[in-house]
Amino acid sequence: MHVAVLGGGSWGTTVAALVCRKANVQLWARNADTVAQINTQHTNTTYLPDAQLPDKLVASTDLGAVVRGADVVIMGIPSQYFRAVLNDIKPLLLPDTPVISLSKGLEADTLLRMTEIIAQVLPEHPAGVMTGPNLAREVMAGKAAASVIAMADASRIPPLQAAIGSGLFRVYSNTDVIGCELGGVLKNIIAIAVGMGDGRGAGDNTRAALITRGLAEVTRLGVAMGGKPETFAGLAGMGDMIATCTSPQSRNHHVGVELGKGRKPADVLGEMVMVAEGARSAPAVMALAEQYGVEMPIAAEVHRVLSGKSNASKAFRGLLRVVAGAESEPG
Repeated sequence: MHVAVLGGGSWGTTVAALVCRKANVQLWARNADTVAQINTQHTNTTYLPDAQLPDKLVASTDLGAVVRGADVVIMGIPSQYFRAVLNDIKPLLLPDTPVISLSKGLEADTLLRMTEIIAQVLPEHPAGVMTGPNLAREVMAGKAAASVIAMADASRIPPLQAAIGSGLFRVYSNTDVIGCELGGVLKNIIAIAVGMGDGRGAGDNTRAALITRGLAEVTRLGVAMGGKPETFAGLAGMGDMIATCTSPQSRNHHVGVELGKGRKPADVLGEMVMVAEGARSAPAVMALAEQYGVEMPIAAEVHRVLSGKSNASKAFRGLLRVVAGAESEPG
């Protein structure tokens, strides 16, 4: 199998490293220095400090050379660049080539998920998403982890499971593309909320409450948009939520911690090398919540902080003012 992985960030590089154990892999990255480092030093110190990459992993800045002849394309591209890269590869793909998204964001202007963008730009190509509690540095360090690949056609998934999975990296299948994709997107907002609590010195009880009530919000919107409730109790929902809300390696949690310390969103986001999709997707998530008539008080407070209309202290006071009703209700 010839696999093209597009995107030289932490997760794109990690997935390429996993796949090259079993398949012929080429990694595309825009940055020439990153490509040179991968090819000559077998490292990517900008995104994966201290990680040693496989010697046979080959990177290139030539998108055409990477994509032509690929049996599958894996898109490790941030949401704001996703459509543009799809348009670039459209004339290069073999017929019926599956395109799998690793992105956990939404397109800001259209509110579309990445698989929806794939369907628009590449309607003849099967679309899927790979998601779950996958912190890149831990996977690269060889620690056990699990992920899920979701595609509408279940028969398409086994070859991808075989190519990506290994002894310590288990890959499960799912046909709930909507639920899996939304789980990865929506938990980022909750991770920022949890981080704000941690930055303000909140305790374990607060963290547990935010994660639990946050998962309820995520599930409500996800189900309203067509996802299956059980998906949000799995790897793409609860699993990803726990990892992203509790790990110091989580970019979204980091953003929340810094906001909790009283820093301004622009300052926090401006100094980051990697994208915190939760901060970028927050306006789109709130627009979807309004469109589907779903109450998301935690996400709403995070959005207010990110947009400069509030701060972490006020956000927590706002959440405490929400009347606690039945646990099955919003709030």
